[in-house]
Amino acid sequence: MQVHPLLPKLKRLRLGGMAYTLEQRSQEAIERSLPPVEFLALLVDDEIERREQTKFRRRIVEAGIDESKSIASFDFAAAPRLSRTLINELSSCRFVERGENVLLVGPTGTGKSHLAQGLAYEAIKRGYRVLYRPLHHLINKLYAARADGTFHKVYTNILRVDVLILDDFGLVPLSSRGAQDLYEIIRDRYERKSIILTSNRAPEEWAEVFGNPLLASAALDRLTHHSQFIEMKGESYRQRQRRLDNEGSITGEKEVLGNTTSEKKGGDM
Repeated sequence: MQVHPLLPKLKRLRLGGMAYTLEQRSQEAIERSLPPVEFLALLVDDEIERREQTKFRRRIVEAGIDESKSIASFDFAAAPRLSRTLINELSSCRFVERGENVLLVGPTGTGKSHLAQGLAYEAIKRGYRVLYRPLHHLINKLYAARADGTFHKVYTNILRVDVLILDDFGLVPLSSRGAQDLYEIIRDRYERKSIILTSNRAPEEWAEVFGNPLLASAALDRLTHHSQFIEMKGESYRQRQRRLDNEGSITGEKEVLGNTTSEKKGGDM
C-alpha cells in the first residue's frame, strides 16, 4: 500500500489526529472535489478533536473517578424520592461557576458516591478540573506530604481544582492535624471553588468529626453556606442487588426442580 507523502511529516510534527484520518480525508476531498483550504480545515478539525479527547481522558485519570458512575447510569428507581430535576440542574455545572457546594447525605449504599462521580464527570466534560478522593485518603496524603517536603505542591493542587470531591466524610475519625487541614481546605476554597461532599452521618453529627467545637463551627458554617443539600434515602444498592441475585437463584432452582419433576412424571407414564 502506497504511503501518503504527508504521513511521515505529520507524525514527525506529532499531529496524530491529522495523520490518522489523512487517507480518509484525501479520498473525501477527491470524491467531493474539495478546495485545498476545506481539505485542510477537515484535517485541522480532526487534530483538534483528537487533542480534546486526549485531554479529556487525562482529566478523568487525574480526577480519580470511575467514569462508569455517570448520571445516565444512576438507578433513579432505587431512589424514588430523589429529584431528577435537581440532579439535571446540577449536571449543568452552574454550581461550579458560582463556587457553590453540593452535600450528599444518607445511609451506606444509597448512591452518594455514584452521584458525586457522575457530577464530576459532567464537570470534566465542560473543561473543569476535578479531584475525587475519600476524605481520609486525602488527609493521609497531606500528612505524608509534610514528611517528604511536597506539602505545598499537594495542597496547592487541592485548592486549584474547580471541583473537589470529599467522599465518606465522617467515616474515619480525624486527628487534630487532619481536622485543621480539612478546615483550611474548606476555608481557602470558600466562595471560590466547589466542594462535593458525601457522608453517611447525619448533619447534626458532623461537628463531632472535627473533635473541636470552634473549628467545626467555622468549617461547617462555610461548607453549608451557598450549598445544595441532598438527602439520599432507600435501600442499600449493594444489599438490594444481593437480594435480587438471591431471588434469581431461588427462582432458577425452582425451575430446575420443576423441570426435573416433570421429566420423572413423563418417564413413569
